[in-house]
Amino acid sequence: MRARLDHVGIAVRNLEEAVRLYGQFGLRPSRDASVEGLRIAFLPAGETQLELLAPTGPDTAVGKFIERRGEGLHHLCFEVSDLEAALTELSGLGVELIDRAPRPGIEGKVAFVHPRSCRGVLIELVEKDK
Repeated sequence: MRARLDHVGIAVRNLEEAVRLYGQFGLRPSRDASVEGLRIAFLPAGETQLELLAPTGPDTAVGKFIERRGEGLHHLCFEVSDLEAALTELSGLGVELIDRAPRPGIEGKVAFVHPRSCRGVLIELVEKDK
């Protein structure tokens, strides 16, 4: 499996404040999105991007994450060309998967690898729509 770093997910309490903060580093949002329980801003940063994740409430997955661990690194996302093959390969290596099959994401199909298999870091894999 070959993967490239697609984005770094950062959990934030307030999306507008976080966008202003990263704007101090010259990063500007290229787009935003809303999905189940989240408001998201994407900020291109060289060959990758930051994905700022703001929960819409405390009972959402990211809301609970912030309550337990505070704001900060939420996940790393790697783009792969064939997500199903990547999941099969990782499973065969004994890697603990959260998703055994791809599910719809913002830019294509996604699946998550459990942090227990990645030294405490949540890993997202994405196969982008062509």
